[in-house]
Amino acid sequence: MPKQINNPYEVIADGGGMATIKEMKGDGKVVGPSDAGASSQVSYINTLITQRQNAIVIAANDANALVPYLKKAMSQNIKVVTFDSDTAPEDRHIFVNQAESEVTGRGQIQLLSKLIGSEGEFAILSATPNATNQNTWIKFMQEELKKPEYSKLKLVKIAYGNDDDQKSFVETQGLLQAYPNLKGIIAPTTVGIAAAARYIQNSPAKGKVMVTGLGTPNQMRSFIKNGTVKAFQLWDLGQLGYLAAYAAANLASGTTTGKEGDSFEAGKLGKRTVGTSGEVILGPPTTFDSSNIDNFNF
Repeated sequence: MPKQINNPYEVIADGGGMATIKEMKGDGKVVGPSDAGASSQVSYINTLITQRQNAIVIAANDANALVPYLKKAMSQNIKVVTFDSDTAPEDRHIFVNQAESEVTGRGQIQLLSKLIGSEGEFAILSATPNATNQNTWIKFMQEELKKPEYSKLKLVKIAYGNDDDQKSFVETQGLLQAYPNLKGIIAPTTVGIAAAARYIQNSPAKGKVMVTGLGTPNQMRSFIKNGTVKAFQLWDLGQLGYLAAYAAANLASGTTTGKEGDSFEAGKLGKRTVGTSGEVILGPPTTFDSSNIDNFNF
C-alpha cells in the first residue's frame, strides 16, 4: 500500500514489491488512496483485514493516524511491514528503511552546501506535514546545520507541497517571491523536487537558485541536462519495494519474527539482518549528476 497510488516514486517501489511476489510465486496486489492525506489509507487497511491477507506492506502517510488499524491487523496475525515511511515500532513487525535516516538527512545539507558555496538562504520543500520519513530527515538536516562549517547557511522556511505536483509548483513560486535572496531549495520528495525544478527552469532564478533533494534519475534527467539541477540523491526504488516484500514473505512464513538480530534471505539482495527497533536498511543513497545519471534507468 503506497502513500498515494499514482505517485511516480511509489509506483516504482511497488513494482519492485510485485517482482518479489512473482519471484516467490505468491499472490499480491497494490491498493491505496489517490491522495496522501493522513487518514486516507485507513479504509484500505480495514478492507485488507477483512480479506484476511497474510501481510500488509505499507508506506505510512502518518505515524499516528494508522496506529489502531495496524494494531488490529497485527492482532489478527497479519504481518505488517512498513517501508519508505514508518510508524512507531510497536505498530509493525519490520521497517524497511531506504537508507539510514541520519545519513540521508545530513547528506542533504552536505550536498546543498557544496552546491551553493556553503553560505546563503535556503528553504525545504517537503511532502505532507505528518510524513514520518520527511520529518525525520528534516530533523537531521537541522542537526547538521548546527555544525560550525554551516554557520553561513540559513534555513528560512519549511514549506509543504503535500506530495502534489501543482501545490509543490505553487509553493516553489511562493518561496522565490517571499525570499528574493534564496540560493537553494532542498526537496526531499520526488514530487517536490521535480515540481521545483520545473518552475525554476522557466524562471529568472535558473542558475541562481540550486534545487536538490531526492528524485529519480528518469524524472530529473532533463533538469540535469539543461543545468537547472546540478546534483540530487536517491536509492534504487525498485529494490526498496523488493526488499520490503521479501521481509513480509519471511514474516508470513515464519522464517523471521522481526526481532533484532533475526536474518532472512531476500533474493538477489542476499541475506538481511534485522537491526534495532525492527529496522532493515536497504543501503546508502546515491548522488546523481551529469557524470553518472545516464547509467541509471528508473
